[in-house]
Amino acid sequence: MRIELRDTARLPADWAAKSGSLRNRVVLVVGAAGALGSASAKAAAQAGATVILLGRKVRPLEKLYDEIEAEHPGAAAIYPLDLAGASPKDYDDLAATIEREFGRLDGIVFAAAQFDGLQPAVDAKAEAWLKTLHVNLSAPFLIVQACDELLLRESADGANASVVFVLDDPARVGKAFWGGYGTAKHALIGFASTLHQEWETSRARVHALLPAPMRSALRRMAYFGENTLELPPADGAAQAVVYLLGDDGAQARGKVLDLR
Repeated sequence: MRIELRDTARLPADWAAKSGSLRNRVVLVVGAAGALGSASAKAAAQAGATVILLGRKVRPLEKLYDEIEAEHPGAAAIYPLDLAGASPKDYDDLAATIEREFGRLDGIVFAAAQFDGLQPAVDAKAEAWLKTLHVNLSAPFLIVQACDELLLRESADGANASVVFVLDDPARVGKAFWGGYGTAKHALIGFASTLHQEWETSRARVHALLPAPMRSALRRMAYFGENTLELPPADGAAQAVVYLLGDDGAQARGKVLDLR
């Protein structure tokens, strides 16, 4: 996975998630209440995974939990956590809870995003800049660091583990006014590349996902003159997430799955 994104992969044209392809796997969805997070959680549960729904607000998590449980009883759990205010101990507690309650971790999907709108970088308040960097970059690092033992531990059924980092178009977010969000997304590519090289021969695979434009709150904030409702929902990107979490995604190890 190179920073210049030359090493890319495509979702096979005829690929579709198979029922049970993620059976017995435990997947942590970070930012589960957002557009991509909620769609990914539903798609992973549909494929047989147990999904841990991590997010800041309890009510949206409960709504998503009820939707998943109605279709797949026992397939979801809620873990409220405010990434912006969490300490390293909070992340260690997250890993300890997953170990205690589930005994394994087979995937993490980093779908959370902090974006306060377009503005000149030097106009950003210090607290907002630091919060943006933390949620988009430092929190993924701290979660991976806390959960690395679970991710790298060989499973009895031989299943691989996958860490999926969600990127944004580097040609776009590297331009003026994208501020801390754009900076964090560029740095996230570097972290994903480093982690892939360190874990290249381990059980845990590292993936990056570059979605096409989709209907989301972040998109509405960034493109306020656009009718976001005309864009497709996050379901297509969520299917790609399931692909990366499962065995078929092994061919995209260490690559950017480009959906554009």
